[in-house]
Amino acid sequence: MFLTLEEGVSHLKVERVLPEPHRYAVCACEDVSIKNFYKDVFNEVYIFFHPFIKPLTIDSELFYPESYPDKFQIINHCEILTWKEFLALSGMKSYEELDIGLRTRILGLNKEYENKELKEMINSVSKKENLIPPTEGMLPELLINKLLGAIKKEKYDWIWVGDEFGTERKLEYIDDLIDQDTLARHNLFTHDNSILITTHWDSHFSMICSDDKKKIDRIIKWCNLEGFYCDDHTEIYWSVRNSNKE
Repeated sequence: MFLTLEEGVSHLKVERVLPEPHRYAVCACEDVSIKNFYKDVFNEVYIFFHPFIKPLTIDSELFYPESYPDKFQIINHCEILTWKEFLALSGMKSYEELDIGLRTRILGLNKEYENKELKEMINSVSKKENLIPPTEGMLPELLINKLLGAIKKEKYDWIWVGDEFGTERKLEYIDDLIDQDTLARHNLFTHDNSILITTHWDSHFSMICSDDKKKIDRIIKWCNLEGFYCDDHTEIYWSVRNSNKE
């Protein structure tokens, strides 16, 4: 069957709209309660902070895009410095202040919410203590293998690795991801949809989502994660929301 020119042009103008992504495979949306986003999918969500990196036997000058160390260089030559430890070094009062300072560093906040004083404090302390601030939007190299190992301890050998929008996914053997430096995307979810580890693209933290709080608690303990459980009102920009309440 042939289309007329007019019919063909009309056909080309049809707007393509993506279906809603599977919520067990993607990060929660902004400006909505995280637990509300995952309602009827996951009952519990734990936010864990991306730690600062402290180089020990590697030059901190390598931490630039063109020379950024690979996962194994970071694991073997660096150690974690927690947000709690950074608060003590910097004199900041709360995780909210640290999160706002980190977001300000990457121009991730509207001007009314950014805090350049906190940004400069992070830069100053990091320089003085030879620290690399956390990266946003991706799982920290110092935690990736620990998280994968924790999922293995929950009796999973395979895990789906998906993109930000839920349009692509690949089933990966967990041991391969541990032994190699090939993890390119940062939505990880089990085949039975019972665990999701996801990272918001503009945030310095990730989330573990599950219906089973005991399962999350085991992962937290195994990986020695630092963070907090979401309540019914926690949003992606929790630091800004909490600060505005004070």
